[in-house]
Amino acid sequence: MRVRKGAARRRAKKRLFKEARGNFGGRKNLTRTVKETLVRSRAFAYRDRRVRKRDMRRLWITRITAACRSRGMSYSRFINGLLKAEIALNRKSLSELAIHQPQIFDELVELAQAQVAAAA
Repeated sequence: MRVRKGAARRRAKKRLFKEARGNFGGRKNLTRTVKETLVRSRAFAYRDRRVRKRDMRRLWITRITAACRSRGMSYSRFINGLLKAEIALNRKSLSELAIHQPQIFDELVELAQAQVAAAA
């Protein structure tokens, strides 16, 4: 006797179509095209979870650079001064300080400047 998978096949297709919702044309309602689209979208999702981390780090560095420049110091000298002063703050927290608590960031810049001047 020939078995046709009926309900199981429908359930599998429904799961694929649900994940492919929002795509254009056959990418949302043709089984083969949906499968190809999902393979590709999952690959992009995997890649972009890593790219997001890079992008956020770039954003934090840009913010810190702008804050340092407005206080008359370059980013590289600022980070170097913090390392010499043994202040271990990551770039995310430094950018948050620069935006939300500028007076604390001013103190960090002064500390970094003092360390750079002492080393020179």
